[in-house]
Amino acid sequence: MENFIVSARKYRPASFDTVVGQLAITSTLRNAIVNHQLAQAYLFTGPRGVGKTTCARIFAKTINCMNLQPNAEPCNECESCKAFNAGRSLNIHELDAASNNSVDDIRGLVEQVRILPQIGKYSVYIIDEVHMLSTSAFNAFLKTLEEPPAHAIFILATTEKHKILPTILSRCQIYDFNRMKVGDTVEHLKYISAKEGITAEETALDVIAQKADGAMRDALSIFDQVVSFCGKNLTYDKVIENLNVLDYDYYFRLTDLFFQGKVSDSLLVLNEIIEKGFDCGNLVSGLGKHFRDVLVSKDPATVQLLEVSATIKARYARQAEVCSVDFLYEALRVVEQCEMQYKVRMEKRLCVELAFIKLCQLNELKKNLRASDFEALLKIAGFNGKFREPEAEPESVVENVPVVKRPADVNRPRPDSSFKIKDSFRQESQVQPVVKVQPVIHQQEKPDTRESFDEAKVVAALEKYITEHTPEQTVSIALKTHRPVIEGEKIVLLVDNQIQLEKVEAIRMHLQNMLMKNLKNGYVTFEFKLFDSNTTQEEKKLFTASEKFEHFMKLNPVVADLKNIFGLELE
Repeated sequence: MENFIVSARKYRPASFDTVVGQLAITSTLRNAIVNHQLAQAYLFTGPRGVGKTTCARIFAKTINCMNLQPNAEPCNECESCKAFNAGRSLNIHELDAASNNSVDDIRGLVEQVRILPQIGKYSVYIIDEVHMLSTSAFNAFLKTLEEPPAHAIFILATTEKHKILPTILSRCQIYDFNRMKVGDTVEHLKYISAKEGITAEETALDVIAQKADGAMRDALSIFDQVVSFCGKNLTYDKVIENLNVLDYDYYFRLTDLFFQGKVSDSLLVLNEIIEKGFDCGNLVSGLGKHFRDVLVSKDPATVQLLEVSATIKARYARQAEVCSVDFLYEALRVVEQCEMQYKVRMEKRLCVELAFIKLCQLNELKKNLRASDFEALLKIAGFNGKFREPEAEPESVVENVPVVKRPADVNRPRPDSSFKIKDSFRQESQVQPVVKVQPVIHQQEKPDTRESFDEAKVVAALEKYITEHTPEQTVSIALKTHRPVIEGEKIVLLVDNQIQLEKVEAIRMHLQNMLMKNLKNGYVTFEFKLFDSNTTQEEKKLFTASEKFEHFMKLNPVVADLKNIFGLELE
């Protein structure tokens, strides 16, 4: 039985030309080799499975090639290349820092660096997962990394650059590897399928690329798994069945049902998804990604951000024409709230069902938004009744206003004939009589009484206002911090800052009406001022018991005599 080699190893790139999705990095490394500008240390960083260790090995093979090609590719014929391809090269040393992260391991590596290469010019030391080294190991490695022998080159590879000491980073040339794009992954899977004689639908390969999430090694592992299940014919239905991935069709169907407001149909689709064994949390996160993709598809400038096949991209474009931007924004907000609640709720399914109901009601709520907002504005203005559209125009009460005819002013210049008033305005001004219309929104009348008040009554009235109307916290603090200043029938309230001043100014009329009522004085006026410790009266100070006693003795010396007679002492 022939040994099976996984695709990730079998089709591992052996030259810069075969590296997928890292053109900028491979071009830079090639130019460095051609121009003989090799650094003493490199740091390859990026997500998992994007080719960091592979590029390190290709770089080590290329710089030791004895017959380098004009395009900076190894010849694969010299002894160094043959030894590398056979896995017996003594010029390349790999160290797994995850399991060899102590000071002793690094000291052993430093001792090994002194040995000259047997074949080729350079000894290349590849340290994988270098962020796993301990702080002591990093410090032991600093001097050698900064000034290595001429024949030694270090290549450090990591997925977590932020965990590496800055002193290490400053000694390396840093190369950031990108996540694999879905298109690049699909093209590479097509190439491997053709090599293996496998027929694969592009949509099926697209699902594999999406599942891999930018890691080529993960994509090749998933590809091998799907081939074992499907055989030589990869179809979309078999791939989503094997990988337990929700079909794109579910998301498109649900979005159409949400937009049309069909609650019962959307809940039935949810039940169908749950019966197939899919997790509701993955469904909600998938819906958020789907709404984002639909929103991106509405603008031709951002449609390139979609990482899907051409067939799915066209379907997104069709749905984007139907769904409005406001609906998609609100849908994303509902999904975000559902994701946060899903983690803490006991009834997971109920949480998702409530989110589905909200999504179905978005368009209906939008229709009623204008009327509800108008009612809220009326309530803020002081109208407490129920809002309804008037059936007829309100009756107007015409008072008997004497008409005083104005004598013609002969000396007054006539208006310029070039200045013309619109006919509509002229007609309104001619027809409209002098009337007094009864107000629709009733304002609170001032009390006729004029009772006197003092500081205590004002403080009590302010506390009553805060208790009954519960203003926002900034206003409450502003009304309670300083004692009011009474200047006749004028009340001066002191506030600490400009923010408090703006807040209390916004409720001036409402506060003044309430205090007029509580103080039974219709002539109360208000003024708000910023508190200034230099100009205001001195704040009251808390005195100790001994200070109070000394003050009493100054006022009445008999107090000291009583203390001495009875032998009293202060506690």
